Amino acid sequence: MDQSALEHLLTTDEHATFERDGYLVVRNGIAPGLHQRLIDVVDRVDQRERKPEHGNRLLSVTDVIQEDMAMVELIDNPRVFPKLLSILGWNIYLYHSHLDVTPSENVQDQPWSVAWHQDSMRVNDEIESNPRPRLSVKIGYYLTDVSQPDHGNTLVLPGSHLDNRLECPNDGVSNPAGAIPLCLDPGDAVILDRRVWHTRSPNTSGSSRKVIWYGYSYRWMRPKDEMTVDHLYDQLAPIQRQILGAGSANSAYDPKPEDTPLKAWLEQHAPQLATNSPHGTSDARPPAGGQRGNNIGRM
Repeated sequence: MDQSALEHLLTTDEHATFERDGYLVVRNGIAPGLHQRLIDVVDRVDQRERKPEHGNRLLSVTDVIQEDMAMVELIDNPRVFPKLLSILGWNIYLYHSHLDVTPSENVQDQPWSVAWHQDSMRVNDEIESNPRPRLSVKIGYYLTDVSQPDHGNTLVLPGSHLDNRLECPNDGVSNPAGAIPLCLDPGDAVILDRRVWHTRSPNTSGSSRKVIWYGYSYRWMRPKDEMTVDHLYDQLAPIQRQILGAGSANSAYDPKPEDTPLKAWLEQHAPQLATNSPHGTSDARPPAGGQRGNNIGRM
């Protein structure tokens, strides 16, 4: 990972915003040259995968890392990925990837139904704590203009990541009080706690909404989709191999130095993020005396 990533560590103010709201918008999250390459990949996948029955509806395709090396470059994107490290720590990998294309439509012809939810499905039924644990964080890279409402924006309820239940009218149309659309320019990104209650919204803008979503979690969590990436390992740097899931099953629970090169990189360049507990920021100081606890991945 390039040392330029150190310029984009999570600041104290950004950390406070993320913990309060459950999400953080990162402006200009994609370098211009990579941006167009990603659009080309998404357009190619959309043309290949969209069937007549999809019409103008959302097309969502998972397991997309293998589509192009531009997608691989995004997994440790120096403009955004360093901020994630302050939230989840170093024992992480990419457990889920998908791209979404939402063409413009006429809502009178295609009635819209909201679907407010927290990510991870059965996790929310089977974990007993209140609030539920964070467990994973997604980065959404917005390739097209959603700077105004009605562009297929993601709707979020700020602060709802600390609530296991959502008070929402059950009419399929209304949104809960306080819901807002995420308004982003092309090339912006959002870091999203999986527990934030969110949904999609109609796109009547006249142009398609294109987003790439990468989900990061602890290495001891199972992948959510196929993650067909093993064939890429020979082309990747050690940190990229970690992010794409290289290593034995036991190394996820009891990692050795060779299993987590990301930790070694942080120990050299950002020691405040190499401790066993995440939530460091670029304003934090390295731990005194190098004392380390045993709670890996504590939240």
